[in-house]
Amino acid sequence: MPHVFVTGGLGYVASHTTLVLLEHGHSVVMLDNLSNSFERVYDHMKKIAGDKADGMKFVKGDMRDAPLMDRLFAEEHFDAVIHFAGSKAVGESVERPLEYYANNFCGAVALLEAMRKHKCTNLVFSSSCTVYGMVEKTPITEEFPLAAASPYGRTKLFQEEMYRDVAAADPSWRMLLLRYFNPVGAHPSGDLGEHPLGVPNNLMPYLHQVALGQREFLRVFGGDYPTPDGTAIRDYIHVMDLAEGHVAAVKLLLQDAQLGCKAVNLGGCGWCVRFGSALLCAA
Repeated sequence: MPHVFVTGGLGYVASHTTLVLLEHGHSVVMLDNLSNSFERVYDHMKKIAGDKADGMKFVKGDMRDAPLMDRLFAEEHFDAVIHFAGSKAVGESVERPLEYYANNFCGAVALLEAMRKHKCTNLVFSSSCTVYGMVEKTPITEEFPLAAASPYGRTKLFQEEMYRDVAAADPSWRMLLLRYFNPVGAHPSGDLGEHPLGVPNNLMPYLHQVALGQREFLRVFGGDYPTPDGTAIRDYIHVMDLAEGHVAAVKLLLQDAQLGCKAVNLGGCGWCVRFGSALLCAA
């Protein structure tokens, strides 16, 4: 049974991915410093997992804590790592770039150092399509040029470049870089979903708060795009589909010894913001 280390484990996508890992027979250790998540998420996860809950464990901590990372890797003997942890608000990254580079990039360096020391060389990186910057045409393919347009995007892009360099220097590393735009939705049980700290930076949790009466209305910015309703088109992907994609990536890492480092886009069909919001409200 593969044993997987999940960073940022109580976050939105990571928590759903952990549950899918359990369904596929993996055991999981989650690390989270709770900077943008709630410890009670773990209680919801245990409820959903049922008799599989014994296959997962939560550890409160930070990847940059070298003694903690050394202890976890020494004790757990991980087969693979899925790296989600990191700050992810574009606007905040413009205001606080040093914090983003320290948390996202330096945290990734610390993770790789622990993995190398303990000979765990299988990594799935939860990247972002923000590494493509402002594209002029769609659909976006993995061959598009990389040109991140914000400090957040550059922390993702710089990590990708580091992973490519590491894999090129040592062929024992196997890495998949998963790029995607806008995760939405919740676990089918209804007991787990997206619940960020503070004011949401993503459309869907903001819309949910409007529906619950916690906010007065939803602002949709831009109404003159060349789209059916004039609003921007966004590539939304259901969080459960995204979780399955991460688990499939782990499976491929463990099967293909010659994989090297590869980037893969995960996405679907685009939706106009106003139309998609209306559909969710109707549902």
